[in-house]
Amino acid sequence: MNGNDYNNMPKGGRLIFGIFMVIVYVAVGMLFIFDVFNIDNVAISAVVGGILCVYGVWRGYRLYKGMN
Repeated sequence: MNGNDYNNMPKGGRLIFGIFMVIVYVAVGMLFIFDVFNIDNVAISAVVGGILCVYGVWRGYRLYKGMN
């Protein structure tokens, strides 16, 4: 799938996909933060979870502002 396929997607499809991805990033980030994956190093799990949550919020902000 090249970059042009995403731009050819209807606006409603891009919006739904964007919302879905925001939910996925934040949800997986929360799973890392609460150590659901039982990673030995809790600090790494918390950092990865925090980064995923922040990125999910950033994508949500961009989606809200229409910058995607």
